[in-house]
Amino acid sequence: VQLVESGGGLVQAGGSLRLSCAASGNIFNINAMGWYRQAPGKERELVAAISSGGSTYYADSVKGRFTISRDNAKNTLYLQMTSLKRADPAMYYCAASRPYHIVGLTTTASYEYWGQGTQVTVSS
Repeated sequence: VQLVESGGGLVQAGGSLRLSCAASGNIFNINAMGWYRQAPGKERELVAAISSGGSTYYADSVKGRFTISRDNAKNTLYLQMTSLKRADPAMYYCAASRPYHIVGLTTTASYEYWGQGTQVTVSS
């Protein structure tokens, strides 16, 4: 499974961006898909995740502002980000678990496939 992110860029604080992650194959059989982010000097952190059944997880820092979704017909994962803050800039990575494996959404070891990342920058 190859993952390619897009949609990052520069946005003013309070603005919105939608990230997309296009998968090379079918994602209907992928249990867990998620978005991680990593800012300079910080550890990579899970921002949001979604299961094949539609269950979601959000980090406390983004609850109410970010929405994760998946379109299995388009083999694409999305992250709608609103009310962007100065704490949100980072490289955002898409991740997916192995097809047909039932795994935990919030366990980093669950994610075996990673994209190259897309940069999000927020200006004040």
